[in-house]
Amino acid sequence: MALYFITYDLRKSRDYETLYSKLEEYNAVRILESTWCFNRFNTSATGLRDYFKNYIDGDDAIIVSEVTNWASTGTLGNPNQLK
Repeated sequence: MALYFITYDLRKSRDYETLYSKLEEYNAVRILESTWCFNRFNTSATGLRDYFKNYIDGDDAIIVSEVTNWASTGTLGNPNQLK
């Protein structure tokens, strides 16, 4: 199982609910205002980017990163909270 972070910048229409509902399906944990983390099997950052870009507008941006080491302070949540 791999840990992924997704960071996004929703620009004009800012349809957060569509993206949030997909992140909830992944049991993601919000770690910063526009950054969430989740675990997945048998995928890649590229595959996840391609999946999530279907739930944002064309002028929005996302970055999906596979994370092997992390540290945090003052965050809303952290990967230890993943189910």
